[in-house]
Amino acid sequence: MRASSTFKVSTFAPTQVDAPPVTTALPVGVSTMDKHYDGEVTGRSTTLFTAAFDHTTGAGTYVAMESFEGSLHDRSGTFNFAHSATTLGEGREGEYFVIVPTSGTAGLAGISGTGGIAVDADGTHRIWFDYELA
Repeated sequence: MRASSTFKVSTFAPTQVDAPPVTTALPVGVSTMDKHYDGEVTGRSTTLFTAAFDHTTGAGTYVAMESFEGSLHDRSGTFNFAHSATTLGEGREGEYFVIVPTSGTAGLAGISGTGGIAVDADGTHRIWFDYELA
């Protein structure tokens, strides 16, 4: 099944971490995020977000782990999902998106699958889950 939605980031908070002992051309940062979803996906998530990113050129890569609470269609519960992507200033490539196996609870217990994220030209953020329930 596919469930899709738009979402808004309600908080994006850089988190203090010790600098890695290896220095590269791009700094690595860690942030936490809160997101709210509206559509076939309804609810919220908290995110641990790690990135090496150049704000001047828009080039970089991120890796995120999210904990979701809400519903997909008419099934409610919680689960984790992970995603990453690379940008060279415009568009996304090398995308990865997976629902973490055995992370579902309540009506979403047994969830598995993949999904994706897209950002429209007007800045609207979209997400979809292609999922199965055991």
